[in-house]
Amino acid sequence: MKKPMELTTSLVITLIVIGLMAGMLSGFVGVGGGLIIVPALIWLLNFNQFQAQGTSLAVLLLPVGILAVMNYYKAGHVDMPVALVIGAAFIAGAFAGSRLALKWPEDQVKFVFGLMMLYGAVRILWSSGQKLWGS
Repeated sequence: MKKPMELTTSLVITLIVIGLMAGMLSGFVGVGGGLIIVPALIWLLNFNQFQAQGTSLAVLLLPVGILAVMNYYKAGHVDMPVALVIGAAFIAGAFAGSRLALKWPEDQVKFVFGLMMLYGAVRILWSSGQKLWGS
């Protein structure tokens, strides 16, 4: 079981940026948790996949996945202080992202969504493929 990270100033700033980006993209194109928070926690904070998923689910706990979060929490894969900071920033980002999206033409928003999905897929496939094939 990983002990919660110490919330230093630089860590809090990183978490706020993750939360704002996830919130803005959630409000802008309807994505955030799995596509932004999970990879960010893995790549920026060296969480393992389960810790990242558990913490991301904790950000969305009440509206989405309370039962899933309980399982990850019991297994020691949720960092609650991290989830709370990202969650607070996610709310602000979602508000800003939705306001921005509603000012853009639908086709442009779809294009941004497609780019985000493509980018996330390529990053995940590339990193897992390197591990699978020993590169």
